[in-house]
Amino acid sequence: MEEVRLMKGNEAIAHAAIRYGCDGYFGYPITPQSEVLETLSELRPWESTGMVVLQAESEVAAINMVYGGAATGKAVMTSSSSPGVSLKQEGISYLAASELPALILNVMRGGPGLGTIQPSQADYFQATKGGGHGDYHMIVLAPATVQEMTDFVALGFDLSFKYRTPAMILADGVVGQMMEKVVLPPFRPRRSEEEIRRQCPWAACGKMGRDHRNVVTSLELDSAKMEKNNERFQATYRAIEAAEVRYQEYFTEDADYLIVAFGSIARICLKAIEDAREAGLKIGMLRPITLWPFPSEAIAKAAARTHGILTVELNAGQMVEDVRLAVGGSKPVYHFGRMGGIVPNPNEVLAALKSHFPEIESSNK
Repeated sequence: MEEVRLMKGNEAIAHAAIRYGCDGYFGYPITPQSEVLETLSELRPWESTGMVVLQAESEVAAINMVYGGAATGKAVMTSSSSPGVSLKQEGISYLAASELPALILNVMRGGPGLGTIQPSQADYFQATKGGGHGDYHMIVLAPATVQEMTDFVALGFDLSFKYRTPAMILADGVVGQMMEKVVLPPFRPRRSEEEIRRQCPWAACGKMGRDHRNVVTSLELDSAKMEKNNERFQATYRAIEAAEVRYQEYFTEDADYLIVAFGSIARICLKAIEDAREAGLKIGMLRPITLWPFPSEAIAKAAARTHGILTVELNAGQMVEDVRLAVGGSKPVYHFGRMGGIVPNPNEVLAALKSHFPEIESSNK
């Protein structure tokens, strides 16, 4: 029987982590994601599953605790919001360079700086371009519903372990704070130490019956060896790009114009499209689910059938750059966005589309 609850996106993350069999959560409170830590504290999973839940003394401490837990093959995670994730960037880069799996949640708020506690999507560049130092990527999942917040915990962990690279759930404040009906996943048993040793032979678990001890580090002083490390990382990223692109299309088969949007704003855009369709305007939408790897080929294919594209984002224009690269100049690509925590309504989205493509009004005649 399905277990259905009404809860916030942040609360759903906590429930999903426990049910996945997460070994440890290390975090620090910051609006608008504090409910993750609060919910875990209320549920007390250390008593039921043995999961460690710890409020660290800072965001820097939290990500380094994740680094330590991940190095032993444990399923560990952290969560924060934009300024806090900025503080975690060094640790995320270390995780990528050490080829360690870990799950990071960023519930974005407006910036730069301390900014506002209202929703934003302005951390797109930070998440998809690496954020920290060095040539690295991490898998980035963009939920648009509370159900996806739930489902992406397991997906993020599974992909992270499959490719030995950190994964991020990049949500905006709307998805973190809104309440929806959620179907909770069944409980997975936490892995035994023997299962971890078998599944993660690279883990630093002491000798543990081996004739050697694994050392996990991101340091390599030999330039030739460091280049080899980077070549291995890049090969992993190419494998992820080939196999793990995810997206959804809405009304793209006959669309004259295409909207590209992710996260909560995609829901608003879908309402705008439904209203436009009732008025006889053929507009479609492609919603990237993986922001990295980015669905470039799918966007190019959908765009080929249209007269132009509008990206809608809660920022000054970030994903629009990847859409333009995907299209390669074959079609005009414009951006519409609000900042400072302001979320546009469907009428504003349609008005922006019509302002960039005034001929749209005559397309249904």
